[in-house]
Amino acid sequence: MARSGRRPGESGARERIAASAREVFGELGFDGATIRGIATAAGVDPALVHHYFGTKQRLFLSVMSLPFDAAALKTQLLAPGLAGVGERLVRFFLSVWDEQPSVRPILTGIVRSAMTDPDAALLLRDFLGRQGLFQLVAAIAPNRAEFRAVLVGSQLIGLAMARYIVGLEPLASANAEDVVASVGPAIERYLIGDLGVA
Repeated sequence: MARSGRRPGESGARERIAASAREVFGELGFDGATIRGIATAAGVDPALVHHYFGTKQRLFLSVMSLPFDAAALKTQLLAPGLAGVGERLVRFFLSVWDEQPSVRPILTGIVRSAMTDPDAALLLRDFLGRQGLFQLVAAIAPNRAEFRAVLVGSQLIGLAMARYIVGLEPLASANAEDVVASVGPAIERYLIGDLGVA
């Protein structure tokens, strides 16, 4: 007689697969990650990964969404006024990488994968575009908000690549507040300063 209901071993499997996928994508990027490797890390059969998520692309898109609430971040950054907003943004950005272990694999995976996978590149563009950073910058910038948002995003992505992906020294081991003090003024110029272009 056929068994019905949940298959043995499925309890909590979807969450384990998602958590393992974030770690594997974060470490290896989209191209380096495999369904089999993710399944092994989660302690499940690869067929179960396909059952819950389908393809590797669908799995990536399901588990690698950026956990930012642009409205809440805008309030946090702007409450003290515009002076120092660049440093506050950089401080927030570094804290996400340094102090939120559940988020770091998502960010690492997206940045690593965006160079080779169109879906990851789309997620990164969404972060920079109207669904993410643009909302924040539009509330701050006096003009050319979209251009300013891309400049800010390119600076932050470059910082992440050098500090967290490549491990470029002495930036990789620098004190976070030293990085904030060095990078913050450039971000502030992108946000509210004269860009030198019409």
